[in-house]
Amino acid sequence: MLSRPLLALSGASFAIGTTEFVIMGLLPEVAESFAVSVPLAGLLVSGYALGVAVGAPIVAIATARLPRKTALLALMAIFLVGNLGCALAPSYGLLMLARVVTAFAHGAFFGIGAVVASNLVPRHQRTQAVALMFTGLTLANVLGVPFGTALGQAMGWRSTFWAVFGIGLAAAAAIAASVPSGLPGSFGGLAGEFRSLRRWEVLRPMLVSVLASVSLFCVFTYITPLLRSRSGLTPGEVTGALLIFGIGLTLGNLAGGRLADRRMSATIVGGFAGLVAVLVLFAFTSRAAWPAVMTLPLWGALVFALVSPLQIWVVEAASDAPNLASTLNQGAFNLGNAAGAALGGAALSLGFGYGTLPWIGAAVAAAALALTLSGRVGVASPDGEGAFDAAPAARG
Repeated sequence: MLSRPLLALSGASFAIGTTEFVIMGLLPEVAESFAVSVPLAGLLVSGYALGVAVGAPIVAIATARLPRKTALLALMAIFLVGNLGCALAPSYGLLMLARVVTAFAHGAFFGIGAVVASNLVPRHQRTQAVALMFTGLTLANVLGVPFGTALGQAMGWRSTFWAVFGIGLAAAAAIAASVPSGLPGSFGGLAGEFRSLRRWEVLRPMLVSVLASVSLFCVFTYITPLLRSRSGLTPGEVTGALLIFGIGLTLGNLAGGRLADRRMSATIVGGFAGLVAVLVLFAFTSRAAWPAVMTLPLWGALVFALVSPLQIWVVEAASDAPNLASTLNQGAFNLGNAAGAALGGAALSLGFGYGTLPWIGAAVAAAALALTLSGRVGVASPDGEGAFDAAPAARG
């Protein structure tokens, strides 16, 4: 299963994930560098997320007919130019522009990369292959963000983007050397592919992906003040707690891929049911330090156990437009990021406490579960076995 092409894709996802999230730890340094407020610097996070959501369909169209290896290398070139722009940006406005340019590569890379990863292995291992690619993203949270933050605080925030540029350059070279060249782009018309995406069987898993992301980010966006003010953790303890959360993400991602290759619907349904239960539990355990910390890795594991199964569900449902659907699903995830942060922020602005956020996340996860149970999960494989099967509510 673990091969050089998958390692190359995982390395690229590590670089992309690091550049997405590390800015959160460098906001004070960036704000001071450009003499802007921290809230204004915080828009660099929102700008990136919106860049992914907006850029995904645009870049998907632009790269639709390119061979998949060529498309991946073109996207890595955009990523490298964007990070070079971040490292050299002389003003806040140009840094924002560079962040948006970088974000344009994000959705399409993960979308096309997921399709490529699933084509590198036998059908019964495809979700595990996608999970291995996404392992780079989870490790970005465990290793890339804390080390990138520490580097930026010690040597200036620009040094972090130079480091990410170097990692991205190495990943691009690995993709060029190891990913096979025989995977073609789209042969059909784009209008036909977009028409296929209007089907409810395709839109439903995309909407489920949005809700999964909303459920996570309505809580996780505010996890630091929640843990400090409600759970009583010190700043140093919060860092350790988030590291534990990141380990849960990584383990859950790998476990979800393996389980989904056996029973796709059971993994997705069970993942959302567990997510509802854990978020309800977190509403209570977040009142004290150690119970809160012990809940975090379980929450992280359940959240990322769903990522690769949802991605494969979309690809399989849109079998006549897999690359476009996979890319747009990455935009859906990031749309959920922005919507979740806004939902949590609105609740806090209305006077609800941090303890309310896990309840909101649980309610959104319950909505995703209900939508999943409203029909079949994916389609049956040609031999009638494979990873996809009917959701429990649809059987009988």
